[in-house]
Amino acid sequence: MHIPSHLRSLFTADIEETEESFVVEIPESEIDAGALDAGETYRIALIPTDPATQQSSSASQSSDSAVPQPPVEEGETRRVEIETLGDQGDGIAKIERGYVVIVPDTEIGERVAVEIESVTQNVAFGSVTERLSYYA
Repeated sequence: MHIPSHLRSLFTADIEETEESFVVEIPESEIDAGALDAGETYRIALIPTDPATQQSSSASQSSDSAVPQPPVEEGETRRVEIETLGDQGDGIAKIERGYVVIVPDTEIGERVAVEIESVTQNVAFGSVTERLSYYA
């Protein structure tokens, strides 16, 4: 497995379920070592630790159609961070596999809950149901 040189931190953690989301706890040692800063936003990658899990996951993906399915469905609610603005001024968030969600009436750095209204192979469109926070 290739690990890119710009990887800031690598550690093992459990995913914990809360009432409305799932949480990955960052070990305090990662903050103490200066690899990560508290209060900052990071993208994370999840790598299975069990080789059998990885093989069965790969096998199920290859048996599906060659084109990956969108990671969202109409009516689903997602929490996203607006990363950029599109040509029309709509907010753009990226979720799994770089899939794009377009959200009108948002600003760069804003975290919002959105209801997915329509889904295509490459992009979904959602509307804000709750404004969660803003990172300038």
